[in-house]
Amino acid sequence: MHNMSDIIERYLKQLLEEAQDNAVEIKRAHIAEKFDCVPSQLNYVIKTRFTNEHGYSIESKRGGGGYIRISKVETNSQSAFIQHLLELIGDQISQANAFRILDGLYENNLITDREKKMIVQTIHRDTLQIEIPYRDIIRANILKRILAVIHYS
Repeated sequence: MHNMSDIIERYLKQLLEEAQDNAVEIKRAHIAEKFDCVPSQLNYVIKTRFTNEHGYSIESKRGGGGYIRISKVETNSQSAFIQHLLELIGDQISQANAFRILDGLYENNLITDREKKMIVQTIHRDTLQIEIPYRDIIRANILKRILAVIHYS
């Protein structure tokens, strides 16, 4: 049995697939009611599974007429997606954000599950046993080199 976060994620991704413009607007209360969960559960799913690193853009408006707009970053251009990820990485990157980028690469079929696992171990804090910010700088450099290989392969 999948947990509620997995179910909500799958539902939102299905809505995005069915959307004509790679974007969907949802009302937090409606989704919470549909899945009989608290609105914060939806916030958690969006915050952790629909990030820039995963290839999504989020826009929200609070209040009575508020909404959450989830847009899929255009990934039919591998080059544009990799450029987007390079901008997110910058000069340094935390382990959590690096793992999100790897999730995005995997979800967009740019790396295999095995490759993802190998990269995770390579950039993990237990492997890069040096002080922050140097660890985050080295992690960013490793990811940028990996993206270059993906881009030019």
